Amino acid sequence: MTDQSRIRNFSIIAHIDHGKSTLADRLLEVTGAVPKREMREQFLDDMDLERERGITIKANRASLKITHQGHPYQLNLIDTPGHIDFHYEVSRALAACEGVLLLVDAAQGVQAQTVANAYMAVEAGLEIVTVINKIDLPSAQPEDAALEVEQILGLPATEALFTSAKSGEGIDELLVAIVERIPAPTGDLNAPLRALIYDAKSDVHRGVIIHIRLVDGTVKRGDKIDLMASHRSHIVTEVGRYAPKPTAVESLSAGEVGYLLASIKTVADVNIGDTVTHAKRPASEALPGYEAPQQMVFCDFYPGAGTQTAELREAMEKLWLNDCSFTYEATTSDALGIGFRCGFLGLLHMKIIQERLERESAVNVVQTAPTVTYEILLSNGEEIHIESPSELPDMSQVIEIREPMIRASIIVPTNCIGVVMTIALERRGVQRKTEYLSPTRVMLTFDFPLAEIIYDFYDKLKSCTRGYGTMDYELTGFTKGNLVKMDIVVNGTVVDALSVVVHRDKAAVRGRRLIMRLKKEISRHMFEIPLQVAIGGKIIARETIKAFRKNVTAKCYGGDITRKRKLLEKQKEGKKRMKLVANVAIPQEAFMAVLDLED
Repeated sequence: MTDQSRIRNFSIIAHIDHGKSTLADRLLEVTGAVPKREMREQFLDDMDLERERGITIKANRASLKITHQGHPYQLNLIDTPGHIDFHYEVSRALAACEGVLLLVDAAQGVQAQTVANAYMAVEAGLEIVTVINKIDLPSAQPEDAALEVEQILGLPATEALFTSAKSGEGIDELLVAIVERIPAPTGDLNAPLRALIYDAKSDVHRGVIIHIRLVDGTVKRGDKIDLMASHRSHIVTEVGRYAPKPTAVESLSAGEVGYLLASIKTVADVNIGDTVTHAKRPASEALPGYEAPQQMVFCDFYPGAGTQTAELREAMEKLWLNDCSFTYEATTSDALGIGFRCGFLGLLHMKIIQERLERESAVNVVQTAPTVTYEILLSNGEEIHIESPSELPDMSQVIEIREPMIRASIIVPTNCIGVVMTIALERRGVQRKTEYLSPTRVMLTFDFPLAEIIYDFYDKLKSCTRGYGTMDYELTGFTKGNLVKMDIVVNGTVVDALSVVVHRDKAAVRGRRLIMRLKKEISRHMFEIPLQVAIGGKIIARETIKAFRKNVTAKCYGGDITRKRKLLEKQKEGKKRMKLVANVAIPQEAFMAVLDLED
C-alpha cells in the first residue's frame, strides 16, 4: 500500500502538436519506467491510428517512480489528446487528477486549445504548472511565451518552467515541480470503497478492463464489488497499475490510479463515470461522474460489402465501451438497408471512429454525409430535435427551424485578419470581438451556425493562415434560421440519404453544385437519368446523365426517312420501359459529394 502523501496524480494538457506525447516519453525514460531498448517515440500512443496520424486519440496512463529528498514518490501520469474533437477525453482524464502540466510551445505561444484546456483545469479546481516546451528550437521565444500565458490566463510567468521534451533539458526540474507543486490526493483509507470509472476497454481474453481512480477505501483481488449505476455485483480477479505496461499488484488504495478486472463479459454492464464500491460495505452515495458529452455531428453507418448488420452492431458495442462519447441507434434506408444513426463530437472524431471500426473489428462501413441536430417548432407548440433531414416533418406543420450556433475563438497572425474575416463572413459568421494577444497575434471571436463550419472550415483556416491559425469552439444554443430542406431526386425517386437542410439564400447555388458533382460520380446507364434538386414540390435545378446509345440507324442507307424514324421510336420505347423497372446504382462517393462542393 502506497503512502497517500507520496502520490501525485497529474495530466498533461496542451494544444495539438505542442509536445505532450514527447514529454510523456521523456518522463518515462528519465524515471526508468521503460528500458532504453524498448523505448520508442510516442510510447503511450499504442493505437496504430495514433502513430500514423501523429496525434493522441485516447488518454493513456502510466505510473512513474522517483526519489525526492530521500523519499519514494509514485507519479501517476495521464497523457491526453490535444485535438478539439477529443475534449471530452481530456475532461474525463482531469477528473482523475489533482494537477496538470499546461504545455505551451515556445515558438507558437498560446493557442486556442491551450486556452480551452486551461479553463477546463481551472473549473475542475486543479493546480496548474506552466511548462514552456521546445526551447531548443531556433525560433523559440520562451520568455515571450511565458508572458503570453500570464497575460491571457493569469498564471505567473515567473513560475513557468522551461523544458525541451526532445533533448531532455529541464526534465529533472519538472519532476521536482510535480512533487512540490501538485497536491497529494485526499481520501479516507478507512471509509467504504469509492472508485471512479474514468475509462474502460474490452479485451478478447480477459473481458472488460476498467480504469479506475480510487477516491476512498481500498480494493484487492477477491473483493466482491458493486457498480452503483447498473446495480451489478462482480468478484475482482485482478487489480494493477500501468507502469506503463499492466502490472498486477496486491491492492489499490485511496488516491491511486489503476485498473481492475472482474470477469465482466458484456459492454452493457459498465458505464463510464460510474462508482465502484464494496458489496458488503457499500458507500452511501456515488461520485458525481461525468456530464453526458454533447454530440455535434451526425451521420449514418451502413454495412458495406461482405459485412452483416449483426457484425457492425457488435463492432459498435465494443468500440462504444472504449469511447462512449459517440452514440448509435438503428435506422433504415431504402437505398442502403439497415444501419446505424451515429452522433460524434466533430468531423475528425467521425473519421477516427470509422477507421477504428474497420481496423479493430474488420468490418466494411458505408457512410452518409454528416449533418447536425436541428430544433423544430411545430404548429401545435411542440419542440422536437431531428438529427437527419429525412426526419423533418411535413413543412405545413413546421413554424420554424432552429439551427445550432457556436461561439468560436480563432487565434491568427495579425497579417491574416482580412482573409480570415472574409472566410468567416462567407460562412454566415458574426464577429463579436477582437483581442490582441501580442503585436503579431490576435484572437477573433465569431458566432457561427455549426452546419457551416463542420465540413472544411478548419482546413480552410489552416490554409489561409499558412498553418498558424487555431480554433476552439463551444455550443451556445439554437437560433431561428431561414432554412429549407433540399431534396435530391434521382430518376424520379427522392434519395433520403442525400437530403440536406440549407439556408434558403444558398439553396440554388449549393443544389446546382451538388448535382454537378453527382453527375460525375454516378456512372452512365442504358437509359437517361435525370438529377433534380427540389425544395418542397418545386424543382430548382436539373442535370441529365446521358444514356449509352447504340446507333440503330447505322444499317439504313438511303430510302425513306420514316424507316430511320421507326427504328429510333422503337429504341425510345425500349429505353422508357427499362427506365421504369431499373434501379440507379449510387456509389459511396456520391453520398460524400455533399461535403465537397467547392468550385
